[in-house]
Amino acid sequence: MRVTSTCPYLPPATVLDALTGLPPTDYEVHVVPLRYRERPHMSAWTDFDARRITLQVPEPFLPFGEVVAYGAKRRPGPGMRFIWLTEGITITEPGELLRFLYLHEWMHVHARAVGWRAGETTCDRFALRNYLRDEVGMADAEAARRR
Repeated sequence: MRVTSTCPYLPPATVLDALTGLPPTDYEVHVVPLRYRERPHMSAWTDFDARRITLQVPEPFLPFGEVVAYGAKRRPGPGMRFIWLTEGITITEPGELLRFLYLHEWMHVHARAVGWRAGETTCDRFALRNYLRDEVGMADAEAARRR
């Protein structure tokens, strides 16, 4: 996996260590600082044409919480009403954030490669279930599709 970083406190070797045990990709993984005004938050994206996953890490890094929507459930009654299924997480160190963001973006890349439809909640569900695990594989991606 090719990793580049413009974060002074996260050189490529540190990023690679943080991503150990996660599914590999042939996309470049690029880590950049996220400058925020009020509070840290999660931000990442994939450029499919350039074959690059960009992960943003808040600078300065402070522990922060995020509410992650991992699915929706149909609410009983008339009409198309849904309830979002969410879970709150606390990111305490940059490595946790790198793992979560990478897994989310990796799922987009993987889904596109195999022809799946994977929306944001599927990718969040995959990342949420697996970012704290030591080893993550293809079976875990399949499980995230099924909810």
